[in-house]
Amino acid sequence: MTRGARALVLCPDIRALRYDLDAPERLAEAEGLALAIGIVIAHSAVLPVRQMQPNTLFGSGQVENIAVLCEQHEAELVIVDGALTPIQQRNLEDRLKRKVIDRTGLILEIFGERAATAEGRLQVELAHLDYQQSRLVRSWTHLERQRGGFGFLGGPGETQIEADRRMIRQRMGRLRRELEQVKKTRALHRDRRGRAPWPVIALVGYTNAGKSTLFNRLTGAEVMAEDLLFATLDPTMRAIRLPGVEKAILSDTVGFISDLPTQLVAAFRATLEEVTSADVICHVRDMANPSHAAQKKQVMEVLGDLGVCDPETGESGIPILEVWNKCDLLTAEMREELQESAGGQEAILLSAATGEGVAALEERLSDLLTGAAKEVSFLLPVRDGRRIAWLHAHGEVIGDEAAGDGEEGPLRRLTVRLNPKELGQFSTL
Repeated sequence: MTRGARALVLCPDIRALRYDLDAPERLAEAEGLALAIGIVIAHSAVLPVRQMQPNTLFGSGQVENIAVLCEQHEAELVIVDGALTPIQQRNLEDRLKRKVIDRTGLILEIFGERAATAEGRLQVELAHLDYQQSRLVRSWTHLERQRGGFGFLGGPGETQIEADRRMIRQRMGRLRRELEQVKKTRALHRDRRGRAPWPVIALVGYTNAGKSTLFNRLTGAEVMAEDLLFATLDPTMRAIRLPGVEKAILSDTVGFISDLPTQLVAAFRATLEEVTSADVICHVRDMANPSHAAQKKQVMEVLGDLGVCDPETGESGIPILEVWNKCDLLTAEMREELQESAGGQEAILLSAATGEGVAALEERLSDLLTGAAKEVSFLLPVRDGRRIAWLHAHGEVIGDEAAGDGEEGPLRRLTVRLNPKELGQFSTL
């Protein structure tokens, strides 16, 4: 897909389907996806579809109107915000004489351009191949040619399309094996972090909710944070300090979106598994977006798929803290309405862009991470400097005094506040 291509963005509003978002909101999201990859939107529209046509999705009259719009607006690309079958895509291209791409193909293009790590590239390529293999007959014109038979058997040989499908299957097999190795490596890293004393905080949320801006605000890092859908694709981790917490690991994750291609849900599961091992999850929401309630529903469904929480009740074994972002874009009246609608639900209202409310978030995260801490006394030999230093570095030392002599020499009594995780780690030293 060429950057800067002029495109017609169409949002089919199919009567038989139920949508979480209204048609204008879905169209705006489709425009955002197109802009995220540098496409110029020549024209956009919602098209009501009373009955889906198996060959073209749209009715014949609508297809003719789309062709006229392409001519009027000099569009060289047509983006359909929905799923097109290979046949529908091929027939639309034949009728419109232009390249046609559906929502899945568009999101795959964005992911292919943005993935920066080796793992991300592997995942995107696997998703691309999975999507492409059903569209071979549409993509290339040479595929019906036959290769001649070989050996003395002769025969018609293998058609080009069969050979290409076989090559794609082989490549997908290699990618899956490589990803499985990446998954094992990631699991080892998670296990190592689990034995480390530092708690993990994961930022999750709908795409473009402001996770990376908040991540940069808390860590002082410079992760890509732009007003674009899917600005972040690869998970990023940084160490931060919180009140009463010497060190915690903050993880920025890929944003969720409605109707995420099934190929990508599977391919990015390993990336999202980081969330399942977090000590606290921050659900960052864009409260200036009129669709924030529907976006929350999408996020909770994904977290439910990962086994993190019940998507209906929101109950979770991991504390989930709602972070209501972009308050700088809200009027005073809108803020009051939000507070009233919270209904006792705990949420931190902040602006990652201006820093308003970030200190309150840090305090609340500290409370969540240290809430289960208990005071524990240890009687340790003075010469056991390693464990004494560990307690000073990872716990809150309340008392440290001489306690006479023991079999191993002079003793010290340390009274320390430790959470259960830290206590378990200390016991293995």
